[in-house]
Amino acid sequence: MIRTLRSHARCAVRTVADAVRSTVAPASLVRSCADEFVPDPADVFTPEEMPSAEAIEEAVTDYAAACDRARSGDRGKRKARKLLDRLPAGRYGRFTVERVPSSRQTPDLELIRATYKRLGLGDVPMRTCAPSLRVTAAAEVVAFPAAPAPDTALLAA
Repeated sequence: MIRTLRSHARCAVRTVADAVRSTVAPASLVRSCADEFVPDPADVFTPEEMPSAEAIEEAVTDYAAACDRARSGDRGKRKARKLLDRLPAGRYGRFTVERVPSSRQTPDLELIRATYKRLGLGDVPMRTCAPSLRVTAAAEVVAFPAAPAPDTALLAA
């Protein structure tokens, strides 16, 4: 009962906060599609090279299935690691559990930031990651390339 009241209270507070934001700064509640635009890579298919719709659908199906298998595998690894991470090093039946140093290295951003600040070089230069591929099912199948809609003003003339 108390949990329900708390969740209703949080919901009411969020609603009031959204209402205030919509009055004070309505643009902060709207996600800009322009920020999410990523141009196609340079090596996309030309209209002459386009594979058939069946080949594309098969590739999308294979991609989605592989993503599901990868997520399932990651969930399984996380579940097993909950137990394995707490084990002391040793032999357990047919398996040996031990911790070994990693050969991977990553930049120490805190040290880099401190060095940049000490030398007066400004902010640490950063770059964005590669765009992610997102595949979603369309509500309506449209052949590629989609034909432009006829201009009704030209048809009326």
